Amino acid sequence: MVEAYMLIQTEVGRAEVVAKALAVLPGVLSAEYVTGPYDVVLRVGADTLAALQSDVVPSVQQVTGITRTLTCPIANGAQP
Repeated sequence: MVEAYMLIQTEVGRAEVVAKALAVLPGVLSAEYVTGPYDVVLRVGADTLAALQSDVVPSVQQVTGITRTLTCPIANGAQP
C-alpha cells in the first residue's frame, strides 16, 4: 500500500466541516482539522501510487470548501 499525507487549506471557518466530509471518503485513513498554515491534514492510501493519484486525490479535491491541497507521499512506505 502507498500512503501519503495531504495538507489542505479551506475556506475560512470550514475546517471542521471539511474534515468530517473527507473522513468518510474511500482511501482516507484519517482526517484531522488543525491550526497553522493548513486547516486539515489527511492520511490517505491506495494499492499503488497511480491509484492514489487517479482515484483518491481527485475525490478529496472535489469536496466543497477546499481551496488548496498539497500531497506528500510517505517515502518509507512507497513501493515501486
